[in-house]
Amino acid sequence: MHAHVARKRFGQHFLHDKQIIQRIVDMIAPQPGQHMVEIGPGQGALTVPILKKIGQLDVVEIDRDLIPPLKLRCADKGNLIVHEADALEFDFASLAQPGKPLRVIGNLPYNISTPLIFHLLDYANDILDMHFMLQKEVVERLAAQPGTDAYGRLSIMMQYHCHVISLFNVSPAAFYPPPQVESSIVRLIPYTEISHFARNYKHFALLVREAFSHRRKTLRNSLKEMISDADWEKIAVDPHLRPEQLRVEDYVTISNQLQSK
Repeated sequence: MHAHVARKRFGQHFLHDKQIIQRIVDMIAPQPGQHMVEIGPGQGALTVPILKKIGQLDVVEIDRDLIPPLKLRCADKGNLIVHEADALEFDFASLAQPGKPLRVIGNLPYNISTPLIFHLLDYANDILDMHFMLQKEVVERLAAQPGTDAYGRLSIMMQYHCHVISLFNVSPAAFYPPPQVESSIVRLIPYTEISHFARNYKHFALLVREAFSHRRKTLRNSLKEMISDADWEKIAVDPHLRPEQLRVEDYVTISNQLQSK
């Protein structure tokens, strides 16, 4: 199974630990009739057991050399639909069907995991949930709470869109070749209705980016290019706080109040 040489440019680390594979499949709990999409199936560690459970699976794979052996391995397991594409550019809406939201899974390459998740958020209305293997540090940032060191722009932007649940850690020994970092499994469930809605999403995103470009400064100092002292008088958030002390809804409040001037 290790005949394929893992390619650094694709960030390939193939999962081979059978106990970990089974635990991940159990956590995902695939059900017949669900529309599942796997990003980067690689050598089929998750593809095979999931395809056997649900009968049909879409996969998005960029490495064309992996596709023929994957098809061969899955030939008698169910209907494998392969999309040879870069997941960062793939139109996931093209897979959507009325009444059958996508369940997206993947052992994501560490070098593209964050932009790929943001790309998927563009299709949040078509997605039921996402289960990903990511670098442990990234999962900690996704799930971080205000006031902690890991809390930052990534935490806020992800938690605006999704309920984030860190599931369990996976050691480097579970992969071939072993990565130099520990991994974690995360579950992301897009909100069907965003409770704190930003009236101008681009402004909200820019505000968060600007705040955390100077995270050790107070909000008044880090956001001085966007918010005047006069504006702070009308905003229901303390400008002497630091960026990591604010909740998602606080940033939404600031953005919405600035937009309603």
